[in-house]
Amino acid sequence: MPAPAHLVDRDPQVTPQQMAASLVPPPQFTDASFASYRPDPEYPSQAQVRDAVSSFVAAGPADTPRRGLFGRRKPAAETTVKSGVYLDGGFGVGKTHLLAAAYHAASGRKTFGTFIEYTALVGALGFQGTVDLLRGTALVCIDEFELDDPGDTMVMTRLIKELTETGTRFAATSNTPPGALGEGRFAAQDFLREIQAMSDRFETMRIDGLDYRRRAVDESARVVSDVQGSLPNGTVTLDDFRAVVEHLASVHPSKYVAMVEDLDAVGLTDVQAFTDQTDALRWVALVDRLYDAQVRIVASGTPLDQVYPESMLHGGYRKKYLRAASRVVALTRA
Repeated sequence: MPAPAHLVDRDPQVTPQQMAASLVPPPQFTDASFASYRPDPEYPSQAQVRDAVSSFVAAGPADTPRRGLFGRRKPAAETTVKSGVYLDGGFGVGKTHLLAAAYHAASGRKTFGTFIEYTALVGALGFQGTVDLLRGTALVCIDEFELDDPGDTMVMTRLIKELTETGTRFAATSNTPPGALGEGRFAAQDFLREIQAMSDRFETMRIDGLDYRRRAVDESARVVSDVQGSLPNGTVTLDDFRAVVEHLASVHPSKYVAMVEDLDAVGLTDVQAFTDQTDALRWVALVDRLYDAQVRIVASGTPLDQVYPESMLHGGYRKKYLRAASRVVALTRA
């Protein structure tokens, strides 16, 4: 068996055109549909939201908001039309599945991407270039909507405002676990003023339930003593965990999708808990891309769901860390 390659050697170059072309559901949701969604009977909101999102998509795009003399929009169009649905809930309740199902069921031009992929597109094309690219899209799906960075949040509010005024509709998801700031609301108080207009455009749907990745048994991320010997056949990488974390600092998060492309597994030796929050957040972004691509993780050292100290778990990024912890449990036990 040849020696594994190294993740730290990967620094892909991604063009704006490639970024735009990648705005489709991840491979694991290629066949996602409303029929294949399996709601937990213990939580009726899951089936209710499934049916509501299905009805939203089936209704088709609303008429482009009417404008009066001198281009001013008539008030009735703004107050009576909800141009989006926002799925609010904890981890592992099927929000991304429903978002992908909406994408597949929608007619016309459509896009699907994470919040960070859309903001990266704005960074590459500029705000107006992104508006021009997405104008005419019938449905824009935004997974993992983030409210941590006020700059990115305001960019997305402007983008949504510009596109809804030309008839584009939106579907979005976000995680709000118990204890997280903004629980049960569209946004945390700090950003409420900035995104109030966007909130008014969406119908918020709450999904309750347990994390399906941990529904059967409360497990931790798996660790092994011999990482290289435990790697599966296929295209794999082997690196020291800290080296990977350092490498992430030199690669823009918009490239993480390409960085893990075509990998079957990544091997990580000597996993250690984080001491720097910036490093932890970059790792979370990589975990999201590994999960989307269903890349197995084989690791030694500290279990990967236990790398966030209590000080981080009680901070403003709690929801991101808990999402990543849930996902690495699944990836190390794949």
